[in-house]
This record gives sequence, structure tokens and C-alpha cells, in this order.
Amino acid sequence: MADVNTIRTSAGSRTAAIDEGLRAHMSKVYGTMSVGMLITFAAAWAISGLAVTSDPSAGVAQMREGQYLTDIGYALYASPLKWVIMFAPLAFVFGLSAAINKMSAATAQTLFYVFAFVMGLSISSIFLVFTGASIVQVFLITSIAFAGLSLYGYTTKKDISGWGTFLIMGVIGLIVASVVNIFLASSALTFAISAIGVLIFAGLTAYDTQRIKTDYIAHAQHGDADWLGKAAIMGALSLYLNFINMFMMLLQLFGNRE
Repeated sequence: MADVNTIRTSAGSRTAAIDEGLRAHMSKVYGTMSVGMLITFAAAWAISGLAVTSDPSAGVAQMREGQYLTDIGYALYASPLKWVIMFAPLAFVFGLSAAINKMSAATAQTLFYVFAFVMGLSISSIFLVFTGASIVQVFLITSIAFAGLSLYGYTTKKDISGWGTFLIMGVIGLIVASVVNIFLASSALTFAISAIGVLIFAGLTAYDTQRIKTDYIAHAQHGDADWLGKAAIMGALSLYLNFINMFMMLLQLFGNRE
């Protein structure tokens, strides 16, 4: 019969190894997400700078007094290309999610960073619509809220997996309502979408954090390194999307327009 102390020591060592691996896994998730955020906002800021000019001779269309759209700005915000740019991130997410099992973790990470750049292109107009101070302010508010919600999801002993179905249904409803509002252009519906969206993505932040943690614990015991590598990328994608959507909706609610 195996010595009891030996069994306890072995079990304790295994638990410690899983805990250490979980910390490393979560660090990779948050690190990958942070790099993606940096790429997104750097791309958005740089592209918005190329999209406008104060020189009338270099502009192709007036945006507001003293500011004109350049050829790049007109293509991005006024031509039919704007529809491609608007829906490109959504198509990217579906494509990456569908193909993740067929690619390596390194390829998935590269595609995530490409996606982050495309998202930056898609949201670059915020630097033309909102003041820089309000963008920074809302970003800080979103960061604090995100950190608190993610910490709750990671530390809570309560099983919140039951939130998933309700929250995903809410996201689908938001997408449908947003598409409809493109044609209605209703300010009341925009406000409702933003207010409800903040609550939905706040819930998803806590839910996804707990899901990433429990998925790691479930698979770490099997030593599935390839799966864990790709799971970190998909976890980063989930949290990244929650942050971006929460930020954009808070910006719609509280951002000061130019």
C-alpha cells in the first residue's frame, strides 16, 4: 500500500504545478490581450491622423469647419468601403473561431494581432467624432471596470457558468438591433443599445474570466500543451472583445463629441 504521506505530497505537488501553470496561462491571456489593445488604439490613432487635413487643397470633402477628409478618409468613412470595414472584425472573429483547431498557436496569435489592427481601422473614426480627453477618460473608466469584473470572475467561488446562454443571447440581440439601427439612425435606440450592451459585456467579462480559468484546470491535468496555447489566444480574444465593446458603448453614453 502506498504511503499516505507520499500520496499527499504527490497530490500537493500536482496542485501546486496546476496553480503555477494557471498563473502563467492567465498572464499569457492578459498579456496577449494587452498587446492587441495597444495595436488597436495605435492603429486607430494613426489612421485617423491620415484621414483628415486642415488644408482645403488636400481634402476631397469637408467634414466640419476647418477640417477636410483626405482620399484615405473619404475611402474609409464615406465610400462603400466603409461597410466592409464595419463588418470585417465580425467576419474575422467568426473565421478565427472556426479555423482555430486547424492552425498552430503561433499562427492563431499572429492572426489575433492582425485582427486587432483591423479593429483599429474599424473604430478609427472615434478620434474624429469624440474629443481626445473624453476618449482617454472613458478608456480609464473601462479599464478600472474591466479589471474589477475580471478579478471577480477569477476569484469568486460561485459558479457563474449559467450566465453564458443568457449573455450570448443578449449579444445576438445587440448585433441585430445595431444592424437595424444603421438604417433607422434612432438616437433613442442607440442609447438603449449602449446602456444594455455595457451590462451584457460587463457580465461577459466575469463569465469569460471564470470560463478561461476552469477550462485551463480541466485540461492542464492532461498536459495538452497545444490546446492550452490556442486556448490562451481565444481567451485573450474573448476578453479583448468584451473590453472593446464595453469601451465603445461607454463612449457613446459619456463621450464628449467634437
